[in-house]
Amino acid sequence: MVDIATRVYNHNWKIDPIVRSLIDTDFYKLLMCQSILRNRPDTHVTFSLINRTTRIPLARLIDEGELREQLDHVRSLSLSRGEGTWLRGNTFYGKRQMFSPDFMEWFEALRLPPYHLERVGDQYELTFEGKWPEVMLWEIPALAVLMELRSRAVLATMGKFELQVLYARAMTRLWEKIERLRRINGLKIADFGTRRRHSFLWQDWCVQAMIEGLGDAFIGTSNCRIAMRRDIEAIGTNAHELPMVYAALADTDEDLRQAPYRVLADWHEEHEGNLRIILPDTYGTEGFLEHAPDWLARWTGIRIDSGDPATGAETAIAWWKSRGEDPRDKLVIFSDGLDTDKIEELHARFVGRVKVSFGWGTLLTNDFRGLVQNDGLSPFSLVCKAVSAEGRPTVKLSDNPNKAMGPQSEIDRYKRVFDVGDQQARAVIV
Repeated sequence: MVDIATRVYNHNWKIDPIVRSLIDTDFYKLLMCQSILRNRPDTHVTFSLINRTTRIPLARLIDEGELREQLDHVRSLSLSRGEGTWLRGNTFYGKRQMFSPDFMEWFEALRLPPYHLERVGDQYELTFEGKWPEVMLWEIPALAVLMELRSRAVLATMGKFELQVLYARAMTRLWEKIERLRRINGLKIADFGTRRRHSFLWQDWCVQAMIEGLGDAFIGTSNCRIAMRRDIEAIGTNAHELPMVYAALADTDEDLRQAPYRVLADWHEEHEGNLRIILPDTYGTEGFLEHAPDWLARWTGIRIDSGDPATGAETAIAWWKSRGEDPRDKLVIFSDGLDTDKIEELHARFVGRVKVSFGWGTLLTNDFRGLVQNDGLSPFSLVCKAVSAEGRPTVKLSDNPNKAMGPQSEIDRYKRVFDVGDQQARAVIV
């Protein structure tokens, strides 16, 4: 097992680059990329870094030269022969050859497109522009680079023994969480922590701890590289960027209203089983479900990613019942801001009523709260989102207005089109 504290103390980024591979990314990015390459290959998009936690002055904490070095390193990466073989030959979600030969040929030739970086006050403006299938693959590595450089800036001030104690405390904290979770009968939980992890080495350690500590209750990781290295399931379905871009391309209000369903109609043509998971909150869960076509009610389940998670699950259960479906046959995946208390609470409330699963993210792979002076390693809310498509702004409403994004005039329009009423604001921690 890697001695993380010693590696950090002796840091040489050429030995430990922040992003080590093009598949050091979330599995759903590759699934979505294949779909986009088939359906919208020439759509021009812009992705942008958004630091929701503005009190964290990234440009004062992170040296611009180091940031450029790491981003340039990501641009130098290409798929290795072993990674290509794994993607071509492995079984994902029970399906052989999940990735088509055409997609694999494209992916094996890919280098990520250029980036634009400048300092604006105490923050960085980092954007990526180009064809959607290429630009979208910047999201996860860009976030991983920024998060880990912030961690490295804090760790660089610490001595060797201080680092050993820090990681011992963090390991103990995680193991105590695992000990609590393994008391839950029937628990199903996956690692969703790549995008805002403390570091690659730490995420890998967390996954190994989950494998040993939780056994069959740990069902896999969203990180493709770790899934390959540790011979476990790669987990993931689809994300908000699909309806956000499809909606931005809509010419009329009616086209806009139908855009989220067109996304899932395209997905329906490609995938089945546990890959048919609805993410309904991009423009409000209640309205999405109320106007959804009946064929969506027959999908496998729903992922709850914003708003009050219990309310979201209750809404899904009521919707399935109203469409003649038995909720006990359906899967609900909770994935927003989870930690042990919330996992225990939600499992106890919904077990037996639906099939329950959890995607545990930042507070699995980056919980260093209170472990250094001034709480300098606490996780914060950093995202990299599609902000425009073909020159038109994208919008996300969410079930939590604090997660909304886009020009206010467009947010107001989308709320009108999707009939989104009053929403309860919730603090965005991670």
